[in-house]
Amino acid sequence: MITSIFSKSKPINFIVVFAITVGTFFIAHFKYAGGSDLLQHYIKYFFIFCASFCSILVLDFLVSKNKLTQKSSYEILLYALFLMTLPQTMLNENIVYANFFILLALRRILSLRSQIDVKKKLLDAAFWIAIASLFYFWSILFIFLIYVALLFHSNTNLKEWIIPILGVAAVFVLGVCYSIIVYNDFFKALDLLPVVNLNFNSYNTLQYIVGVTLLVSFGIWSSVFYIRTIKSKKSDFKPAYKVVLVAALIAFSLMILSPKKEGGEFLFSFAPLAIIITNYLETIQDKWFKEIFLGLLIFVPFGLLLL
Repeated sequence: MITSIFSKSKPINFIVVFAITVGTFFIAHFKYAGGSDLLQHYIKYFFIFCASFCSILVLDFLVSKNKLTQKSSYEILLYALFLMTLPQTMLNENIVYANFFILLALRRILSLRSQIDVKKKLLDAAFWIAIASLFYFWSILFIFLIYVALLFHSNTNLKEWIIPILGVAAVFVLGVCYSIIVYNDFFKALDLLPVVNLNFNSYNTLQYIVGVTLLVSFGIWSSVFYIRTIKSKKSDFKPAYKVVLVAALIAFSLMILSPKKEGGEFLFSFAPLAIIITNYLETIQDKWFKEIFLGLLIFVPFGLLLL
């Protein structure tokens, strides 16, 4: 029953996902952040929520545009459920905004498949990633995704390999100009001294253990089948599927390096994981197994909210 509702893209699916996102947003801020300033700074939180939900809309767009799934709505449901599994991902506004810009960059990277306006797409992707790094420094790791995509597309044009560097440089110059105007200092507005934290003690709670185990175990299991299905895809779509897999690996690398282990760093993995797990769901032939698989992804987040 659950699988049949989201097996096709319908307007009602977006309403359900919107409701889950709204509920998770308020739960995150009242249960984990006290909610004391939610009403006082409602404009600020309105934009944070908009960035969160718009991320889901961008995910749906890039999936449908690049045919990364079979026209289902599982990926947006899974993304919303991941938010519910780890509501802390909606607390850090910088990470929320950075993730939104990374998804915009991913949209441009995946669109390289058409081989139209390649230079413009490379510049756009690098620009959005650089903007994301202004909010959360380690987002800059996704710049490697551009070069991985060029490799997958067998691109040997040296000029196009230089373009992403120009995109990052443009944002750097803009950041320096902003810093001079606002702070009268060249680099005060820029985070040029990244911190690495390899202490994972903050994850030693039941909620994190269950939530992270769910994401990692289901992600790895689905990735095995995802990699197998890439071989059966049309040659011009294969690079896009590979890019999604690499994006997931970069997201997990980012989580390891994250300076503050507060839960928000998991947000970067939600989009690629949602796509990978959706592809696995669509390959399951046994109706009851599919219901149980999706049911676990639905009921575990609700169970965690009761902890």
